[in-house]
Amino acid sequence: MTLAPLIKLNDGYSIPQVGLGTWPLDDDQVATAVVQALEAGYRHIDTAVKYGNEQGVGNGLRASGVDRDEVFITTKVDGQFQGNDRAVEGLEGALKRLGLDYVDLLLIHWPLPQRDEYVSTWKTFERLQAEGKVRSIGVSNFKPAHLERLMAETDVVPAVNQIQLSPAITRTTEREFHHRHGIVTQSYSPLGGDGAGLLSAPILSQLGEKYGKTPGQMVLRWHIQNGIVTIPKTSNPERMRENLDIFDFALDPQDLAELAILDDGPDAGNDSDATGH
Repeated sequence: MTLAPLIKLNDGYSIPQVGLGTWPLDDDQVATAVVQALEAGYRHIDTAVKYGNEQGVGNGLRASGVDRDEVFITTKVDGQFQGNDRAVEGLEGALKRLGLDYVDLLLIHWPLPQRDEYVSTWKTFERLQAEGKVRSIGVSNFKPAHLERLMAETDVVPAVNQIQLSPAITRTTEREFHHRHGIVTQSYSPLGGDGAGLLSAPILSQLGEKYGKTPGQMVLRWHIQNGIVTIPKTSNPERMRENLDIFDFALDPQDLAELAILDDGPDAGNDSDATGH
């Protein structure tokens, strides 16, 4: 059984570098997937209020027999819980559905800057952390401008920013900003997302032949060597094991650099000034 290495967060806690993404699985599907993932060695599960599967994540955790303290659980609250103290209700509902006393990481799912509520929401997050209802707090889909305002007007620097990221959507500027401020970069859709052509890129097949790995493992190894936490989503047990089987090799610097040809440029991916929920 493979266990992912841990990355230290700015609050002293640690996050496993590979986790299981659970969107769009429903409660029944995700419960089975969580059991299978924990059996394979995952110790990091990512969910969200918006996914509608928190209860299934909790059921899977309990059915697995793995001790709760061994598993890093992330959830996210979306726009309906932004503004002043609405996040209190959001977290309480999430904990009830999960059947847990705390989550390891709570994220603001989207900044929604047009609503101008993410700063007050973050202040509530700070209080929830101080009360012990969540260990670490972070954000998702935040741009550097959003983070700069957050850090200027509040006291706690986010531990994590979870963003859409892959070798095709590298977000170099964002990653450099995170590094300067001690924020861990976490990627969702690390394999390119549904229907994406990333995994069919010839260079990934070529490198896969060299290292005896699949194109998907090449992509996930790119994340690992760039210090990124990643949460590939799958409900296939074989694919789960494959996605964890990336710690017995390392891409040569030249091969790592060659993957830059996959980058679609700074405008690739979603724009969180214009989208979100």
